[in-house]
Amino acid sequence: MGIPDRAVLQSIAAECVSLVADNHGYELDYSVDSLVSLDRVCQTLLADGPLNEQRLHLWCQLAGAYTGEVCLRAYGGEWIEDEGRIAISISGLTGFPFHTAYRVLGGEAFKSLASFARSIPALIEHTRAT
Repeated sequence: MGIPDRAVLQSIAAECVSLVADNHGYELDYSVDSLVSLDRVCQTLLADGPLNEQRLHLWCQLAGAYTGEVCLRAYGGEWIEDEGRIAISISGLTGFPFHTAYRVLGGEAFKSLASFARSIPALIEHTRAT
């Protein structure tokens, strides 16, 4: 698979920003706090029940790319491929924003894109302490 093309992932993230603004009225600015708004959009999408497979796939791609870009802009790092999955690597920590988006959009309780991003500094610190 190789190294993911950041320009492609940034383009998908930008599409997320446009769709969320046009269809849900939230302005996503690539800040960690903006993920709270994207979590709200995910809740709205699920309000009428589970998403069909096509819509779930689309929104997982949009939310995953946006969440990953937010994390990389906030904490540094890069997009990587890990065992066939697109991931982010920040200070030796590997994270899976697309998998987190899938869990959020699948309706898993207590899952949050904002929490995913906010946990990164604590996880890095914990890793360094051990």
